[in-house]
Amino acid sequence: MRGQLLSPFPPVSRGYRWAHGVGSCLQPGTRLRPGWEVEAPRETTEMTNREEAEIQISELDLLSSMFPYEEEFIVTDQVALAELKHYVENESAEMPSSKVQFILNVKPEVSNASMVEFSMACALPFKYPTILPEITVRSSLLSRAQQIHLNSDLKTYLTENCSGEPCMLSAREWVKDHAAAYIDKELSSSSVTTSNATQSEDTTFTRLWIYSHHIYNKQKRKNIIDWAKELSLSGFCMPGKPGVVCVEGLQSSCEEFWSRVRKLTWKRILIRHREDVSLEGGGHAEIQKQRKFSTLEEKCFDAHGARGNHMDLGQLYRFLEEKGCADIFQMYFGVEGH
Repeated sequence: MRGQLLSPFPPVSRGYRWAHGVGSCLQPGTRLRPGWEVEAPRETTEMTNREEAEIQISELDLLSSMFPYEEEFIVTDQVALAELKHYVENESAEMPSSKVQFILNVKPEVSNASMVEFSMACALPFKYPTILPEITVRSSLLSRAQQIHLNSDLKTYLTENCSGEPCMLSAREWVKDHAAAYIDKELSSSSVTTSNATQSEDTTFTRLWIYSHHIYNKQKRKNIIDWAKELSLSGFCMPGKPGVVCVEGLQSSCEEFWSRVRKLTWKRILIRHREDVSLEGGGHAEIQKQRKFSTLEEKCFDAHGARGNHMDLGQLYRFLEEKGCADIFQMYFGVEGH
């Protein structure tokens, strides 16, 4: 029934919760299905960090089962997901160092749906679902003003209807039902679709922090440098074990770089962290203002070890600190640099 979503998660804790550990709770008057067990009310109605993490894992598992293909749903930070699962499964584990980020792609129910697709870039804060998720909806057919309007209305909807509850399915359904209405028909005509797509994508400055198990191969290292130059990206590449790559520039260029790199053969490679900044006007001066690196170059920090493939991470930390990126070190290695 449109307008009324039946979430697989009962509303969040108000005294009762599922006994089998999903971590969500039942409202007074909710009918119990056969096999459900209910625990007695707790003294507090606030969820613990571990309960919130359990709900996040359950919801991510649900999304994965409902949308099994990468073009529908993909977790862009697998390390953060692994940390979250470890935290849930081990009582002595520390809080994860970064929040899980993923993409939901949505095709609205309109006559020309094949021409329209919306991408929901999502991140789950550590206190979700006590607080709302971070969601940014994008489409090549949306102008900057339309995108801001859409995202503002989505946040209002979630605040009014889903506060304190798992809500990713509700958010996706809202986008599916309403997002197409934000596209100005005059602006989405075939004569200007290409220019709109370029304008929409290129108003976002992106910085990708990529982690690889190792980077040894000379051809791969050459590709990284050459592709970054071709796409006007800056940053750095630290070869060895582990391998670290940072690229920054226009969002469309960063995504093209990542698309090429991930298709190469790797033991393990993933985006460890992503930064997106909306640009005012998207001019060259604004782009240069956001950059932390002037160009992309390969950085080696006193290589050592039997194969000369391990870098001095202390020097890496100091390099990141000089660039104003010291917090990234802990995201990569799980410890504070010095």
